Amino acid sequence: MARNQALFDAILGGKRKDAARITQECVDANINVQELLNESMIPAMREMGDRFSRNEVFVPEMLIAARAMKAGLEIIEPLLVQSGMEPRARVAIGTVKGDLHDIGKNLVAMMLRGAGYDVLDLGVDIEADKFAEAADQGVKIIMLSALLTTTMQYMKEVVDHLEGRNDIKIIIGGAPVTADYAKEIGAHAYGRDANDAVKIVDALVGVA
Repeated sequence: MARNQALFDAILGGKRKDAARITQECVDANINVQELLNESMIPAMREMGDRFSRNEVFVPEMLIAARAMKAGLEIIEPLLVQSGMEPRARVAIGTVKGDLHDIGKNLVAMMLRGAGYDVLDLGVDIEADKFAEAADQGVKIIMLSALLTTTMQYMKEVVDHLEGRNDIKIIIGGAPVTADYAKEIGAHAYGRDANDAVKIVDALVGVA
């Protein structure tokens, strides 16, 4: 199926009501929801992510687009489940212990859901054992967020706590975090922004 340009534009423009209406019209017309997701909805969020990376849009625009995407997803998710479509992977995300900031984390979680991932959002102020519990529940990728230099140090505790779990990949991100710090503590990757984080997850699970 070719891209549904109206839906693509509604998500890109952050028009939540239009996105929901168009999605419902497509469902009523028996349009394949998997194709709708893959050809129109996910590409819209990828385009928004690329614009964000180029500093053409900023966090508010990203959040508004993600909410428009969510409005459409809520309509097609039951149908995707019925069709047997499996999520690309199960991902856990949380802001580490001592840090209560959640805007960046929430944005990454919304972007991942929009890209077809099953996201377990653990919340904020999360201790290492909570991330380990997520790993025990079948999560293959764990994403750690921190906004403060004082709390980013706890990321190492999480990495150390999960040492030996070769089936788990750890991605870290946040304002004070760097690629060098990721290497220093033994994390598998560093996400510069929400769009970059999704691309890293795609690479780790082998999505082209």
